[in-house]
Amino acid sequence: MSGAGRVAYVAGEWQWRRAGVPARLDRAASDCFEHEVASHSTPIYRELAGVDRRLQENKAVNLAIAATRLDGIVLRPGQRMSFWRLVGRPSYRRGFKDGLVLRQGQVDEAVGGGLCQMTNLLYWMTVHSPLTVVERWRHTFDVFPDNGRTQPFGSGATCSWPVLDLQIENRTAATFRLSLTVEQTDLVGAWTSDQPRSNTYEVYEAEHVMTNDLPGVFTRRNVLRRRMLDLAGNEVSDELVAVNEGRLMYQPFLEAGGAG
Repeated sequence: MSGAGRVAYVAGEWQWRRAGVPARLDRAASDCFEHEVASHSTPIYRELAGVDRRLQENKAVNLAIAATRLDGIVLRPGQRMSFWRLVGRPSYRRGFKDGLVLRQGQVDEAVGGGLCQMTNLLYWMTVHSPLTVVERWRHTFDVFPDNGRTQPFGSGATCSWPVLDLQIENRTAATFRLSLTVEQTDLVGAWTSDQPRSNTYEVYEAEHVMTNDLPGVFTRRNVLRRRMLDLAGNEVSDELVAVNEGRLMYQPFLEAGGAG
């Protein structure tokens, strides 16, 4: 490990210990966790212009390694999980490969690249559950246009070993189990619980705007909010989830007659 990497790891270790994040969590079979709370899947392979297919194939390898460290973990009342504390440092020695990463909005490659697809999935599932996200880092660049986008802008979570982490805490009386699998074409995940759910959640976008801040410089901003509904569909609460801002790395398409 390089000197800079060692310093980063020590900083991460100090933060984990200070927050009381355990190095390991119990694992359990799915039998006792029959109540599905939230589930989601995302495609592993996408048609991205100028991106080597090899990097996406390597991403699938990286996701599979991380999934083996996370699949089946149990989050009991009062416990907190850290993505990086459980997955560990990506390295060639551990089998990780060079995958796609984004640096200052530019496509690059690095060992362990592509793992943000897993933190994106984890974050999206968690905000549809009673669990609490206590650490999340947003993407500061919006790299690809909205073609095929199925989730609002800013609904993911980036990661970078070991300091840009995703941490989730169980502040409920129930116990939750995480399942993560890498299938032939998709990353599939779910939170299940030992207790039936009493609420459902709807995450929606509010206050979305694109601004032309400087010549050729566009910024996208939005707010994510979450409605909590009871099982009869009645709204119980409406709360802030996240405030997002990202610089566009593409020219936004403005329809004729649209706002300038």
